[in-house]
Amino acid sequence: MARHAKYVEDVATAMSIRFNGYGNALKAAGEDVTICSFGEAYFDIPLQPFDTLPFPSLYHYSDSRGLPGLRKKLAAYYDGQYGVPVDAASEIIVTAGSKLGVHMSFMTLLEPGDEVVVPEPAWVSYSEQARLCHANPVMVPLDVPVTELGNWVTPRTRAIVICSPQNPTGRVYTREELKYLHEVARERGIYLISDEAYSDFVSTEPFVSAGLDDPEKEHTIICNTMSKGWGLSGWRIGYLISNAKVMEQLLKISQHLMTCPATILEQYLERHFYDILEVTKPQIRDVVAKRAELALYMDEIGLRHMDGSATFYFFVSLDGSTLGSEAFCMRLLSESRVVAVPGVGYGKSCDGHIRVGIGTESMDRMRAALRAIKALIDATQDPERAAEPASLAASAA
Repeated sequence: MARHAKYVEDVATAMSIRFNGYGNALKAAGEDVTICSFGEAYFDIPLQPFDTLPFPSLYHYSDSRGLPGLRKKLAAYYDGQYGVPVDAASEIIVTAGSKLGVHMSFMTLLEPGDEVVVPEPAWVSYSEQARLCHANPVMVPLDVPVTELGNWVTPRTRAIVICSPQNPTGRVYTREELKYLHEVARERGIYLISDEAYSDFVSTEPFVSAGLDDPEKEHTIICNTMSKGWGLSGWRIGYLISNAKVMEQLLKISQHLMTCPATILEQYLERHFYDILEVTKPQIRDVVAKRAELALYMDEIGLRHMDGSATFYFFVSLDGSTLGSEAFCMRLLSESRVVAVPGVGYGKSCDGHIRVGIGTESMDRMRAALRAIKALIDATQDPERAAEPASLAASAA
């Protein structure tokens, strides 16, 4: 048999997608499964007319940077919403999803043996995309504060990648934390890659774009998407924002990987840009409010999670359970038909957590799922620890 590349064999499968597959298979078999693993929120979105789109150009290739009209609207949106000026002609590229945008950014910056600093918990694809570029992800444990990330930068470092609001915790980086990272990037001559896919899913903590304090984007690449906030995850439309010089390099990669995004989808989004936002913005607020209500419910039943108020995720603590996160999720699936994502997929230091998404199930089903998680934690406790007085168990935690 002809060989395949060893470095691809060494790349891990995406943990979240693997568990999505388990849940989908059970659903297809007729099982009643509560899926808390999906990385999206389901919105009620009317289908706008396609017959008003330019014909026959919708069949053909379009601008490899993205349709000019769509880029203008995205640039105006970033300026108006987040105070980040963007030149639509030279500082933005539309991609086939923000996941591809992150990988293209790595391809542009990283050479074999280079390093990218990745603070945990980290989205499942950052480390593996770095490895696919023959670079080394430097994983920073979750207990390291943002203001110490500079200590992990070496002469081989080419970038720090962050996600704000964060998948999987819902934590929003503060402006002071971002200013610190900008200072590190300037002083060490590296890039700050800011994944801002959940920028609209905020409530009490205001979202601050990494571009706000680097308006020329001299050392910043912003990755965002029209999937999360628009309820269109399957359409795979994202975009990148950075300085014109690095965008010229990104454009070459884009041209060789995809030529252009899907023309018909770009035309649809350009034509119905504000119509879709008018429909989805209230539903985003509803999802964030649902998250806040479920956070209170978790407090009531004694289920802990890492700090965060944004997105539609919780990073739930398994403290007290003797199971690792993958074994816990497999047992949760087999015994309760609840699908969550093992925390170890977000970094080795995260094995004591699981990611729970609340965007695709009803409030009643989410409460039942959270009760099942708490019951399994209690059922898998260390017997000696479970017998400790509450005060001693709390101090041990």
